[in-house]
Order: sequence, then structure tokens, then C-alpha cells
Amino acid sequence: MKKFLNVLYVFSGTWTGAVVFVLIMIFFVAQSFVIPSGSMKRSMLIGDFLFAKKFSYGISIPELPWVGLKILPDFNGNGHLIEGDRPVREDIVIFYVPTNKKTHFVKRCVAVGGDEIIYYDKNLLLHPNEGDEYVKKNYPAEKIISIMDKLWIINPYKEKYLGIQYEPEYNANSFLLMLQNADEVDMKPLYIKELTIPSYSLGGTPVNAFYTKVKPDNFYMVGDNRDNSQDSRFWGSVPYSLVIGQPWFTYFSLEYRSYDRVMNGNGGGRDHQTLSRICGDMELGSEECEEKWEDYRFSVRWSRIGRSIKSIESEAPTSD
Repeated sequence: MKKFLNVLYVFSGTWTGAVVFVLIMIFFVAQSFVIPSGSMKRSMLIGDFLFAKKFSYGISIPELPWVGLKILPDFNGNGHLIEGDRPVREDIVIFYVPTNKKTHFVKRCVAVGGDEIIYYDKNLLLHPNEGDEYVKKNYPAEKIISIMDKLWIINPYKEKYLGIQYEPEYNANSFLLMLQNADEVDMKPLYIKELTIPSYSLGGTPVNAFYTKVKPDNFYMVGDNRDNSQDSRFWGSVPYSLVIGQPWFTYFSLEYRSYDRVMNGNGGGRDHQTLSRICGDMELGSEECEEKWEDYRFSVRWSRIGRSIKSIESEAPTSD
């Protein structure tokens, strides 16, 4: 054993050994990701650099980084070399989006297989697959509503995770966007008489909500920034085969967006919240505000560095 360890030590000191060691870490332990969009704002921010645990939900089929090329066959038929735990409700998960299996997304799991969801303007209702008794046992009465002869939990995660928000960055919201694309979204439009909310006409039929039931061994992933997120509401649930891992901790965080991007959304990520915080009473479209932002740009968010995602998501956000 001592001789083997000595050989391993010498090998790890070579260039080949170093590359092999790094690839093993990326394949099986941890991988670096950068948050590119504002769909999880304010729980996770654009410019957060984080490590993800690759072993949270088993070991997914190893692939070459930046290339997306799988280096092993899918022996088990579930996208994982070693099968493991499944995501649970509330987890923030890294996964491949079903419509493009080479693109990584980061969202919160709001429902698991067998759960039912109702979504209407700025509200999400959950009926867990465990049934009504589970709901009554685990949630306070003020969070429960009876609809369609079942008990539903009103916004089950919003009070716990303060980064969850409905603050549109454009003159629209996700519910209206779903109405406009009702034939293409995953959830089914319907009218629920128990909901005393405004309804809309869709092909002459009144609609005030969307409904879906999550397929077995699938997970419904929704961004915390819910009026600015492309997620399962639009392209459907995520099967276990596309689950990669779980965000671990933030090792760096940098505000790198240009003024044009945060002001006008060119390149994605319009963000008048943060711009207002930096510019104060200045008019957002003014030269003075642009200069103020350029002075702020490339600043490091020191308070986020070295923080676990679990600790960040449970606090009131300190930055927009």
C-alpha cells in the first residue's frame, strides 16, 4: 500500500496526473458554474461563480467540460453512472433543460412526481402527492385552501426563501406570457370557480389559472425570479436523467453587466432594481446614472464569497 501511495503521489505531480486528477474532480465531485441570467435573482445573482456538488443525486454520466461530450454510455438508462437520491421539494438543482440537453439551468424544485400544481397571477398552489392528511399535518391552516375537492398549499416556499419574487423587469408577467402562448406551454389553462380573481378569455373560454400534474420521477423546476424565468411552466418537467447536481457554495461573485444590459436588456438581464439602488435619485436613463454604473461595474460582491448556497438562500437578500 505504501508503495502504491508513493507511485500515486509521484504521478499526481506530473502534468498528466494533474489533468487526470482535475477531470476526476469534475466528473465525480464538483464542477464550476457561473450564473448567466437573472431567473434565480435574488437568491442567486448574475455573476455568481459557484461550485456544484456532482454527487448530490448520484453520479451523472461523465462528460468532457465545455464540450458536452459523454465519455461513457448510459448503462442504466437514467443518465447516471451511479443512481442516487432524487431532488426534493425546495432544492435548488442544476440540470439540463429538456428542450436543449446541452444547456445547464439552475432552478428551484417546486414539485416532484405525482404532485399537482396550480399557477395563477403571482401565486403558486401545490397539492403534494402524499394527499390531504399530509397537507393538514405539515402546513398551517392559513396556508391551505380547498379547490377541486383537494387541499392546496398557497405559495409553499415564499416565506421561507425570501429571494422568491414576482417583480417583472418588463411590462408583462409570466402568467400573461403563458396565456399568449397557451398552445405551447406545459401547463393546461383552465377556469377555477373557487378562485375569486380576474379571468381572461382564451378562444372564447374563460381562463384564470394553469394546472399540471408532474410525471413520475420528474421534477418541476421554477426560477425564484418568477416573472422573469423560462422554466418548467413553459417547457415541462425535468426527468431524473437530466439532473446533474446541486449548487454548493459561491467562490466568487462579480457585477460585470454593462449599463446597456441592465438598462435596456440588450444581451439579457435588464435590471432596474439594481440600477435604481446604485443611481439613487438620478434618472435611470441619464448620463450621470450611466457614469455611476460604470464606476460600480466590475465590483466584487464580497459578502457572497465563500458562502454556502444554503446559507444565502435562507437570508433576506442584501443586494438586488
